[in-house]
Amino acid sequence: MLEDGAKVKRRVPRMRACDEKDSKGEICSGHLKRWFRYPEEVAKFGSEIYRCERCHTIYLPNSEEPRRSGTLSW
Repeated sequence: MLEDGAKVKRRVPRMRACDEKDSKGEICSGHLKRWFRYPEEVAKFGSEIYRCERCHTIYLPNSEEPRRSGTLSW
């Protein structure tokens, strides 16, 4: 958990929606968006960061999936 209260989780393979539960026990289901302009306290986790558009939970990439930070090759 970060200083501002945001949770940090690891993505499961092929995950596209947030699985964080709220106080009622319901799943958030917000889309995970690639986050490019993040604060310095988040930069320590790496360069490929995702964030839920609803609850702002931060997701780190899955170690089983290939990185998506590379440049496009034609």
